[in-house]
Amino acid sequence: MLHLRLITPADTTDDVVRLIEKTVGTAHLAVLPGAARNPVGDVVMCDVAREAGDELIAGLKELGVDETGSIAVESIDLSLSQRADKAEDDAPGEGADAVLWEQLTEATHEESTLSVTYVAFMVIATMIAACGVVLDNAILIVGAMAVGPDFGPVAGVCTSLVRRAPRLALRSLIALLVGFAVSMVVTVGFSYFMDAVHLFSYSQLEADRPNTNFIYRPDWFSFVVAVLAGAAGTLSLTSAKSGAMVGVAISVTTVPAAANAAVAFSYNEYQQAWGSTEQLLLNLLGIVLAGTLTLLAQKWLWKRAGKSAP
Repeated sequence: MLHLRLITPADTTDDVVRLIEKTVGTAHLAVLPGAARNPVGDVVMCDVAREAGDELIAGLKELGVDETGSIAVESIDLSLSQRADKAEDDAPGEGADAVLWEQLTEATHEESTLSVTYVAFMVIATMIAACGVVLDNAILIVGAMAVGPDFGPVAGVCTSLVRRAPRLALRSLIALLVGFAVSMVVTVGFSYFMDAVHLFSYSQLEADRPNTNFIYRPDWFSFVVAVLAGAAGTLSLTSAKSGAMVGVAISVTTVPAAANAAVAFSYNEYQQAWGSTEQLLLNLLGIVLAGTLTLLAQKWLWKRAGKSAP
């Protein structure tokens, strides 16, 4: 269930209440006339089944509540109510399959923000991965994948393509490009430093590296894994199953590929640097393609579920 807290102008409250009452899957409607002070208006609260949430939020936006008042949505972890149970039973579809598009847009907007923290995580993850590729240490590679925050902007690109949001697309692309560019440049300097203190060496980079040589040898398996991870990551975002995100993060070779390209460049090993760059681009392409198609499929399936509901 979702809990909605609305601030509505007095002349809009009746329309809002009628909309909530006619929306299948709502319960626990409460109206507090004149309770709001900033902005001035009434406070309207209700609970709604997740599968009916997107329709209700869209209706509230059509009434202009987001412009003249406020729409706040939060998830309810526990609701002991027969009315809530009935609302979920009456709402068409399953809550786990429902996509709250406004919530998804807001989440990807936040995750794709180019901030100092985002860049810092990218830099740290890339330097950890650099140590992993030089030492041929798979544990460090997995750690770097988990630390890297690059899935957020990639998900932002997918969402912007489906929702036709050019500003979100631009924001996400800038975060991706700047994040990878800065982290790779810093990692080149980090590689020079590690070589100077005799912790990195050209011989280590040129060794067989059976655990990590896949990073600069892209193939069809790289693309297949990226596609599967992109689909899983998108599903974890839309269904709010964030626990799956760790698994997605350690499945995709974006940050390690950027790290290997940076280290190889510092040793003038341009062939390996180009192979790593190809791996990076191939993974990003696979994630964006799969993520976009997953969102489109969810949108289409949910519309069909709504039309087929009694």
